[in-house]
Amino acid sequence: MYKPDYLMMTPGPSIVRQNVMERRAEFFGNPDLDEDFFKFYDKLAEKTAKIFGCKKESMIFMSGEGMVGLDSACASLTEPGDRVLVIENGLFGAGFADMVKPYGGEPVTLSFDTKRKIDIEKVKEFLEKDSNFKFATVVHCDTPTGVLNDVKEICRLLKSKGILTVVDTVAAIGGEHFNAEEFGADIALGGSQKCFSAPPGITMLSVSDDAWKAIKNRKTPIASFYCNLSYWENCVEKKLFPYTMPSSDLMGFDAAVDNILEEGIENLVERHHKTAEYCREGIKKLGLKLYLEDDFASTVTAFYVPDGFTVNEFIKKLKDEYKIFIGGSYGPYADKVLRIGHMGESAKIEYIEKTLTAIKNILGK
Repeated sequence: MYKPDYLMMTPGPSIVRQNVMERRAEFFGNPDLDEDFFKFYDKLAEKTAKIFGCKKESMIFMSGEGMVGLDSACASLTEPGDRVLVIENGLFGAGFADMVKPYGGEPVTLSFDTKRKIDIEKVKEFLEKDSNFKFATVVHCDTPTGVLNDVKEICRLLKSKGILTVVDTVAAIGGEHFNAEEFGADIALGGSQKCFSAPPGITMLSVSDDAWKAIKNRKTPIASFYCNLSYWENCVEKKLFPYTMPSSDLMGFDAAVDNILEEGIENLVERHHKTAEYCREGIKKLGLKLYLEDDFASTVTAFYVPDGFTVNEFIKKLKDEYKIFIGGSYGPYADKVLRIGHMGESAKIEYIEKTLTAIKNILGK
């Protein structure tokens, strides 16, 4: 039987509060036929919209991890021959190119140093020479390194050029300030398992009026059923979802949203900022080197694996001997970087202190 017994300090999924688990375990009803479920969905959209900074009609909840939302945005906006600007300074940012290609899009990648936020002036210079793009993609926090991008300025610049914007804020929203309408994010995506501190399984999207217009005015059909956002327009009003909704997951997610609103969005962001700073300072005091030089997200801290250990050895020792689970990384960082997640319920000083103490003991300091 799978029964994890560790303190989960990974950069997602995060710790889930008991009231969320209890709500998720309740009787879930029939989400296809029960009119009360549509009322519940509508209310959930209204509450979640406060966190995304949009109107409730803009919100969509899909069954699946955040990647489903990313794929849905690309599937629904991309038509064969569309040029798409992929602005990236990390693994997930660069990955958008692979999501555009299957739908006939032509990605143009604008790359930046992975240790710094995206340089807005260089983006501006690039767009002065070439701004013929249907939409552009950008990641708010690229989780493998924990770098934080100024998506507000990036989106506003893109919108000034008539370019639609797709923002992956899965690992940032809740831990960093975000407002889709204020920023000019046409499609913004989140995941239940990060700062929302609900179990994995729900991806949330905010879709602007401009994005809906682009989706409805396509010349070609969307080359997907599951990832076709057009089916979601006015689904509450029509009382018809594209498929049976994961009602148990949504009920748990609803409790997680209530937890956030009860704490207060600004208070939640401030807690993340304080916890992240405490973590970074603690890592440096242990003589370890942070991966980033600046532009840190408040949801994850990446640092180089200590001398004398491989990434996997260090993670295993921490998990087996101290019952604390942290993460490694991916791609070019896989064999050199460790990551501590401080997202949602995991973003607490006492959890960071426990993690740092265990690391100190392993290092023999």
